[in-house]
Amino acid sequence: MSDTSQHDAELNAMIAAGKGMDAFEKFYADEVVMMENDQAFTGKDANRQREHEFFGSIQEVHEMSLGRSAVNGDTSFCEQVFDATFKDGTRRRMEQVALRVWKDGKVVSERFFYKGG
Repeated sequence: MSDTSQHDAELNAMIAAGKGMDAFEKFYADEVVMMENDQAFTGKDANRQREHEFFGSIQEVHEMSLGRSAVNGDTSFCEQVFDATFKDGTRRRMEQVALRVWKDGKVVSERFFYKGG
């Protein structure tokens, strides 16, 4: 198994276990660029803040799961399902594909593809 495969498998396992912020701190580069469909956010500090805001808006998680994944060289993909009720009372089920580019054991680019947004 390649280093990228091992890192990606550990990152995915941490996310599935509800340790997304721990995974973020361990595996994301300081210069990471994260994208929500076509909207880019640059730098670990800016993305950390976005992640804290998102997870802080959740009242209850109903499902957090990972589907198929693949690694090719320094690139990985995985399917993610997230179903939660937010503090404003709305419930959302999100299905997305995460595309990651790795360098030296860290994610330098991550883009989420999903319907609507």
